[in-house]
Amino acid sequence: MTDETRPGERIAALRPGYQADIAAGLDRFFEARRTSCPWCGSEDLKPRLHTTDLLQHKPGSFVLDRCGGCGHTFQNPRLSAEGLEFYYRDFYDGLGEKKLGDTFGGRTRMYRGRAESMVPHDPGPKTWLDVGTGHGHFCAAAREVLPDTAFDGLDFTDGVELAEREGRVEHGYRGNFPDLAPELAGRYDVVSMFHYLEHSTDPDRELRAARDTVRPGGHLLIEVPDPESRYARLLGRWWLPWLQPQHLHFVPVANLRDRLAELGFTVVAEQHAEPHDPVDLLAAVWLSLDHAAPRDDAPWLPGPPSALRRTLRAALLITGIPALIAGTLLDRFAVRPLSHRLGVSNAYRIVARRD
Repeated sequence: MTDETRPGERIAALRPGYQADIAAGLDRFFEARRTSCPWCGSEDLKPRLHTTDLLQHKPGSFVLDRCGGCGHTFQNPRLSAEGLEFYYRDFYDGLGEKKLGDTFGGRTRMYRGRAESMVPHDPGPKTWLDVGTGHGHFCAAAREVLPDTAFDGLDFTDGVELAEREGRVEHGYRGNFPDLAPELAGRYDVVSMFHYLEHSTDPDRELRAARDTVRPGGHLLIEVPDPESRYARLLGRWWLPWLQPQHLHFVPVANLRDRLAELGFTVVAEQHAEPHDPVDLLAAVWLSLDHAAPRDDAPWLPGPPSALRRTLRAALLITGIPALIAGTLLDRFAVRPLSHRLGVSNAYRIVARRD
């Protein structure tokens, strides 16, 4: 078996299982639609976004509602446990493991910046737990900034086990954070959640677990997409951080600050320019091109594409190269230096001290 044929054979082997899941109907992948905001309880809900899965192109349509009371944006109806399993399958692991691993592994500069954001508040934490660590690439890079810190990782996928085997984390905990929090209570100087809360079914429960895990005087470091970014409105469904159907909650920064205060934290830093990832225009161009082009092979599609469809896809993507280059240049050199001033930062970061 050659490297060229192996992906096709893996896809073919997975296709019967996916087709059986789809044939059983998609309704079971969703819970009942909520009539009130999961953050504040207000019933003033308005649709903010209708979209499909623009990354994997798995079947289904998804709605994000926005609360008129507090501004919280959330998936409604939300994925059920079966839906989460279906849409996460082969994204971070399985078929997607190598691709995502290579992508995350190449972001050392960003990871170092995240670690450096803690230095003014605690220049030498002894213990650090990274929640939602994935393959542990952040911990490996952060050790260069904080060589005396012991980094542990927690995730519900098998990526955390890989991270421990590869030595990127000292201890890898697999499971749901709130379930594991009691055994980790008061153990860590720093707990980080980088682009984790938006994936959780209950952000408030995750924050309470973090409060229990951070020792008194320790710090909680959170980074999430910013739903108040102007790009979220200007780019619509093509704004990458919407990441449907995986992202379930989008918390405005004022809401998160208030909730952290209620939990006994003091916010000591709030950053918008620093966590901005300059990929918005590039990603929007790619998502639109990929959406318009014939689909690449995937096990959730009825069968592999014909030679003609493969040729048409390649031709369309090639014609889009100038637009992809233009998006990259604008992202990195025109927008990035002014991202916060223009109000287009796609993420915010909070450092909070547990009192």
